[in-house]
Amino acid sequence: MLTRIDHIGIACFDLDRTVEFYRSTYGFEVFHSEINEEQGVREAMLKINDTSDGGASYLQLLEPTREDSAVGKWLAKNGEGVHHIAFGTADVDADSADIREKGVRVLYEEPRTGSMGSRITFLHPKDCHGVLTELVTSAAEH
Repeated sequence: MLTRIDHIGIACFDLDRTVEFYRSTYGFEVFHSEINEEQGVREAMLKINDTSDGGASYLQLLEPTREDSAVGKWLAKNGEGVHHIAFGTADVDADSADIREKGVRVLYEEPRTGSMGSRITFLHPKDCHGVLTELVTSAAEH
């Protein structure tokens, strides 16, 4: 069962400049940052608030580390902006299997490692009304 909006992913060309915008404009601070070599991104998670299920909601700022990464290709085509929305779940395996049975294409056969040690998978945007959708089980939940 999906329990929260875990994060909204925003693709950017310059992570440091984008972090500074969200800090100076809205007062959001970096909760966590990392480089995900597999996905080819440098990212910063800005915590917005805690949620009733024990999780939190974030803005995930994504800067590609290489042009051939999914985010790099997306930025080249679309420019900066909202890249995806992510829903939190206690069981990414069960929920992705359930969603797959409903005819939605799940992009990974097995969930992969995401931000902060989470387990993630993505749903095809053509099956989700044009929205790239991520399912996330936080490290604390798995």
